[in-house]
Amino acid sequence: MINITINGKSLEVEPGTTILDAAKLVNIKIPTLCYTPDLPAWASCGICIVRMAGSQKMVRACTTICDNNMNIITHEPEIIAVRRTVLELMLSNHPDDCLQCPRNHSCELQNIAADFGLRETPFVKIKSNLTIDDSNPAIVICPEKCIRCGRCVKVCQEVQNVWALEFMGRGVQGKVTSAAENLADSPCIKCGQCAAHCPVGAIYERDDTAKVWSALQNSELHPVVQIAPAVRVALAEEFGLAPGTVFTKKIYGALRKLGFKTVFDTNFSADLTIMEEGTELVKRLTEKGNVLPLITSCCPAWVDYLEKYYHDLIPNFSTAKSPQQMMGAMIKAYWAGKAGIDGSKVFSVSVMPCTAKKWEARRNDDMRSAGFGPDVDIVITTRELARMIKQAGIEILKIDDEEADSPMGPYTGAGTIFGVTGGVMEAAVRSAYYLVTKKELPDVNFKPARGLEGVKEGEVDFGNGMKIKIAVAHQMGNIAAVLEKIRAAKAAGKEPPYHFIEVMACRGGCIAGGGQPYGCTDDVRKQRTAGIYNDDEKSQYRCSHQNPFINQVYKEFLGEPGGHKAHELLHTKYIERPLYLR
Repeated sequence: MINITINGKSLEVEPGTTILDAAKLVNIKIPTLCYTPDLPAWASCGICIVRMAGSQKMVRACTTICDNNMNIITHEPEIIAVRRTVLELMLSNHPDDCLQCPRNHSCELQNIAADFGLRETPFVKIKSNLTIDDSNPAIVICPEKCIRCGRCVKVCQEVQNVWALEFMGRGVQGKVTSAAENLADSPCIKCGQCAAHCPVGAIYERDDTAKVWSALQNSELHPVVQIAPAVRVALAEEFGLAPGTVFTKKIYGALRKLGFKTVFDTNFSADLTIMEEGTELVKRLTEKGNVLPLITSCCPAWVDYLEKYYHDLIPNFSTAKSPQQMMGAMIKAYWAGKAGIDGSKVFSVSVMPCTAKKWEARRNDDMRSAGFGPDVDIVITTRELARMIKQAGIEILKIDDEEADSPMGPYTGAGTIFGVTGGVMEAAVRSAYYLVTKKELPDVNFKPARGLEGVKEGEVDFGNGMKIKIAVAHQMGNIAAVLEKIRAAKAAGKEPPYHFIEVMACRGGCIAGGGQPYGCTDDVRKQRTAGIYNDDEKSQYRCSHQNPFINQVYKEFLGEPGGHKAHELLHTKYIERPLYLR
């Protein structure tokens, strides 16, 4: 351990601890803007400066490692004056339209400026007059609000390995922009991690709430809504509750108060996805000539990534649509007829933790399979739903619990765990075991798929001589290692290293998607994940094939898993997409 002193207080810290982290141990808050515990520190903004006793030299707390007998001063008039000047310089080149900004009340710059009591800036205001880039179907860039902290570039390049964003220019002319003429033409996979990590309103999700409000007020339409598995463990944060708090039944109630006439749960279609994908897996394992490994296709950002970077592996992709798109197709093709409602009058909205879902709803013609326009008309994020609830004056914590509508509301625990990395794999294993052996898995808790390790590997023993190797990867930067193993095996004419692979684009899975409440860290991911598994544990049924309403849908409408009608509505195809469109 290393002995240090911070503001006169002695403490011991482990070797390698930064001054910023050491200060947290004694409850001293050093302000930051470019720093987030979710990304490598790189000392861009200069807000976190501190100095050593007896020295006038100031160092940046986020990257300076503690040394033995260090005597650190974090707050004094001169340090505060320097921090204030840095903030004033930032504000001299920053718009003053806080009321119109999508990050109003959740802006880190706004919060720090308020802490420092900044009401005016002594510097001449320099307007950049940069053009907003709204070419992307999911993400909007407002470069004049960029403070050049670099968090979006860091996450896009070093965490996601996508390289859609880059620094351009120097000084006051510097900005973060797309790596192509605009974001739509770049390699962007719409994952939204740039927006989730931006501390200000320079990058944000496309807001589609006005379209939803319009539909809710249209008496000729029948508005229907679905909520994703990960929404239920994050939305509560927007109303002051702890991450991982599950209040699903209050969400149902709030959606009805907003004006939705029918409320379904995407967990149900996650069960449906398992029936289709599980059947596909079993066929590939048991029939000769099929391509292995099978790779999951529920994450649209991952789909976009594979079509751009690894299109040679398209034959390995599961053709099963995501739960969102399966639900959209079933609402208009099955439920509307069952309810006696004209499918063309159904307005289908999905609430997702993911910005890429906005793109997925328009990805190709397969997403219009029910024959009544897009199967999902509008996608909004968890953040957008929170804003709508607040706009409507709904005190969600005080309303009564309500249930989702049948038959596409009730779900199993397997549907719930789709929201976390490893969840799709675990849900698939639970039902694949049954489909192969006709017996229930003795222990449905498949631990090898769980946790935040970037790539997880394991083996499933079906007990009948069949064993399969699985891999679970999350966070796009971790994916290449797995895919290169497949390529290498193919090139060498060897057996594939895995039989089944789950991929999710965002670290932790959908619980940390680009549309979730801001401020996600690994601690928050763990709390949200715990909420997901707690919901699973409490479920009456924990395997998708046990859901009686899934069986009802197949009996009444779809026929059998993997059958002709199921393929028409619940499956898709993939195409090679160029990295740059121009």
